[in-house]
Amino acid sequence: MAAIDVGRKCILLRGRKAGETVTVSKLIDKHFVEVTDAKGKQKRVNMAHIEPLPA
Repeated sequence: MAAIDVGRKCILLRGRKAGETVTVSKLIDKHFVEVTDAKGKQKRVNMAHIEPLPA
């Protein structure tokens, strides 16, 4: 799995917003990150539930 860093674009894999593109805005700990969606809303997400887009 590719490294998930701040500023990295990812796709949500789980939940009602699955398939949406988000940007990692903050690393919380080794399991969770904070992401920002296209509308600017921030949410805490498990790293296992996102997949980085190719650079």
